[in-house]
Amino acid sequence: MKAPAKNTVDEKLQPAKKLKHKLVRDSFTMPGNDFQLIDQLKQRALGFKRPAKKSELLRAGLHALASLSDARLKVALDALDPLKPGRPRKTPV
Repeated sequence: MKAPAKNTVDEKLQPAKKLKHKLVRDSFTMPGNDFQLIDQLKQRALGFKRPAKKSELLRAGLHALASLSDARLKVALDALDPLKPGRPRKTPV
């Protein structure tokens, strides 16, 4: 006897598979006050019962920046303190 054919209705009820995006690891340097902003934003998110990871906040910020006009993006970038390029020196222990 043949096995019964799959029910197409059952297949339609199953949630669609999410597309997996390739993850990229990177490292960067930012001033301590910017890290404090991340902590403040994490606390704000906890205030409305939505814990947020640092990477989620950075990704949300990128999406917010992407929605800005060129003029507003330029203003936001010009408001940042310039950083020296390269890695910071390691402090002796």
